[in-house]
Amino acid sequence: MRQLTVTIPDDFYETFVSFFKHIPDVSIDENIENEIPLWQQEMVLERMKNAKPEDYLPWEDVKKELDEKWLK
Repeated sequence: MRQLTVTIPDDFYETFVSFFKHIPDVSIDENIENEIPLWQQEMVLERMKNAKPEDYLPWEDVKKELDEKWLK
């Protein structure tokens, strides 16, 4: 028997799973522990779309600020 890892679009998931559930000896193991909810993905994409260049900070500046705050 072989094992396969597949990444599919969210809107095709139910169709995909329902098809494979009817095949004998097929096991479907869902790994949802690291899954990012669709609403959160959409929120991040919207924020990225609306971000201005001045909203971004250089990593070096952010790291220095965090080090000053947490490594004292």
